[in-house]
Amino acid sequence: MILKIVIVLISILVILVNLLLWWRFLPRIVDKRISRFQSDLVSKYYDEIEVMYRKMRGWRHDYHNHIQVLKANLSLDQMEQAMDYLDRLEKDLSSVDTCLRTGNVMVDAILNSKLSLIQEKQIAVDATAIVPQDIAISGIDLSILIGNLLDNAMEGCMRVPEEKDRFIRIYVDIVKMQLYISVTNSMKGPGKKAGGQFVSDKPGSHGFGLVRIDSIVAKYHGYLNRQTENGVFATEVMLPLL
Repeated sequence: MILKIVIVLISILVILVNLLLWWRFLPRIVDKRISRFQSDLVSKYYDEIEVMYRKMRGWRHDYHNHIQVLKANLSLDQMEQAMDYLDRLEKDLSSVDTCLRTGNVMVDAILNSKLSLIQEKQIAVDATAIVPQDIAISGIDLSILIGNLLDNAMEGCMRVPEEKDRFIRIYVDIVKMQLYISVTNSMKGPGKKAGGQFVSDKPGSHGFGLVRIDSIVAKYHGYLNRQTENGVFATEVMLPLL
């Protein structure tokens, strides 16, 4: 009888020690995971900036070539050819100018960075966004929210076998004193769920992107809706502005 009591007490002691160790070292484990997640984000943003820099270098190179062609036309008094060349340049520039201006500097930065990456991946994109500069939502939180939404959309699109079927639609606007964000993208198969909630199916992913989206929406007492149907995944977010 005494032996059984001793065994039980030892077992309880071991459990308590394990709980104490877990409680003590859990913050470090979480910090490491968050640090790894942030490092991954920095790497993604670096890649996105590189894409933008490559585009800028390409535009600069093309700009010099265009000047040389126009100079040649003018030197030969080929005004008709020069005007025709300028007309074609105007059309090309209208298709190249993908800069989205929402009215909010931080949102513009993250959106245009992501749009450049989306186009680099040959994903069809349609984006409309209006975001006032002075709203009661942190610019950092908005950037994280939109960035994660678009990262998830890109990941979903890249699993679609046919390139022609890949698309992302982005709509951001003020609706009834709330910031409304809608991101719709093509996807392959049904979304993965656990406990009735959508979860990331990316290999090795812990779903930090989804967690960050959820936590920011909760922080502002907003509304979040995720739906999937017929190869399309849609996320709606509404954040009160008052």
